[in-house]
Amino acid sequence: MNKRKKGKAVMALYEHVFLARQDISAQQVEALVEQYKGVIEANGGKVGRVENWGLKSLTYRIKKNRKAHYVLVDIDAPAAAVQEMERQMRISEDVLRYMTIAVEAHEEGPSAMMQKRDRDDRGPRDGADRGPRREFGDRPPRRDGDFQRGPRPDRAPREDRA
Repeated sequence: MNKRKKGKAVMALYEHVFLARQDISAQQVEALVEQYKGVIEANGGKVGRVENWGLKSLTYRIKKNRKAHYVLVDIDAPAAAVQEMERQMRISEDVLRYMTIAVEAHEEGPSAMMQKRDRDDRGPRDGADRGPRREFGDRPPRRDGDFQRGPRPDRAPREDRA
């Protein structure tokens, strides 16, 4: 992706997501973002949008963590800058996982994760789309405390207990 054009390096576009430990604060997550932003800019790149997706549950534990702070960063930088940032993330104990993907163009507007959050903020739908609840008319009403276990008439007594 990094091609030479008239003696100048063409920078590639990347989307980078990283997961930070659950026990660090939101301010520490912002400090991590600023640290890696500095690495990219020091190596001749630019950082576009930064989306903090917040603290979310992990599907499986990673390094004894059940949750993580998710952050998305749009990057316009040479490959060497991204490699240096990833090297520093490997060293950091606060970063659990990261993934960098080369893209043709950055998305405009909020990412799919932020759109999902907007959809969740609309409130409950009161189950109107689920239909009526099923009635259990074939069961007698449940009575608490007066259940008596006795011999079942459909079975013969056991010989070993007689």
